[in-house]
Amino acid sequence: MRGMWNWDENPNTQGQRTAGDDRGPDAGAPHGTVAPARTGPDAPIGADGSSGRAPQEESATSAAPSRRAPTWGGVVGLVLAGAVLSSGATLGGVVAYDALISPALTGPSAAAPSTAAASEQATTSVPVASTSGGPDWEGVASAVSPSTVAIQVSTASGTAEGTGVIYSEDGTIITNNHVVSGAGQILVSLTDGRILTASVVGADPSTDIAVIRLDAPPEGLQPAQLGDSDAVAVGQAVMAVGTPLGLENTVTTGIISAVDRPVTTTSETEGDPRQPEADAAYTSALQTDAAINPGNSGGPLVDAQGQVIGINSSIAGLATDESGTAGSIGLGFAIPSNTVRLIADQLIESGTARHAFLGVSARDGSATDGDVTSTGAEIVEVERGSAAQEAGLREGDLITEADDVPITGAAALTGVVRGLEVGSTHTVRFLRDGEEQEVQVTLTAAD
Repeated sequence: MRGMWNWDENPNTQGQRTAGDDRGPDAGAPHGTVAPARTGPDAPIGADGSSGRAPQEESATSAAPSRRAPTWGGVVGLVLAGAVLSSGATLGGVVAYDALISPALTGPSAAAPSTAAASEQATTSVPVASTSGGPDWEGVASAVSPSTVAIQVSTASGTAEGTGVIYSEDGTIITNNHVVSGAGQILVSLTDGRILTASVVGADPSTDIAVIRLDAPPEGLQPAQLGDSDAVAVGQAVMAVGTPLGLENTVTTGIISAVDRPVTTTSETEGDPRQPEADAAYTSALQTDAAINPGNSGGPLVDAQGQVIGINSSIAGLATDESGTAGSIGLGFAIPSNTVRLIADQLIESGTARHAFLGVSARDGSATDGDVTSTGAEIVEVERGSAAQEAGLREGDLITEADDVPITGAAALTGVVRGLEVGSTHTVRFLRDGEEQEVQVTLTAAD
């Protein structure tokens, strides 16, 4: 069986797999079987494209994407494995949807500024102390569960379930875009059993982050405390909290298996499965072996102190048959908390999010420096007036590092840029004519 990747949120559309049978590409819930896309200069353009357009501005049903190399702002064609986006609102039925994902290492996660909303939530939750014998998971679960909610969404094709994290006392909740996209009605279940309605504040399909707010928030809501995902280390203990397969308040534990893992998910067009859609989500993700299953999407990944270091968004799985996939196999992925804060605060403020833009088209490449061969993102084209041109990058350069983190391919660059702040400056290392060089790049905003 080939490797598969899953969204872990649940629509109740048992047994259906045809393209367009669920929420469709415009809703941001990918579906359908996708073959690995072409690479190289003629590969379809990515989610942003060198034009700088945001992915939600692209046509999700375009039959003929532009024949240009994918950009740092969005790489669809450079993927290493097939993916599955899975859903299923009841314990008895999980529906699978294929998409694309790239599992190569990538660069740093975001350094996001705090806002009033972030400050409010950060002061209302007390971290849990670990015991001398290891993490106090009982204490962590007790502290974090009241800040975790179950989400049920009514769509045109049925119902869906996911998870959310209370962000502030005014009823603002963070979840995944693919949990609430296409929602007609959103019901939120608190840990005390109360069920309340909510509305979407803003959503960003390109990072798979959404913010919703309770229509009539009760008093006494307990916001979660977001930690610093830049400080997360491989091997540290973590807990996932969520609603897998409709089972509310489920906790699982594990470790951080990897950081800065580029995860690229997209859905196919209804026509040619070889043409992936421009509307894709890119993440420089935290990887964990804590059990994550359909329904965990949008829920918190927390450390031993009870701080949310990531929002669970997808899992890797194995195809079982045409109607579903296997559950957790110990390969789960979460959007780093710094990226979540960066995007969520913008969604709260304006309903939309701006994305950083380098301004290059790139493909997977390699170059030799002495006796050492390095892989990276080879620049195919530099957009005039872009941050890349201002920094002196040019066609043929092979980008190998961003802020001291290895860049092993074009898709890895995309995972990095989606978590970086517009106007931030970063050190980019590259090989040119066999010699290593570095430049300082100040990222601009995608148009």
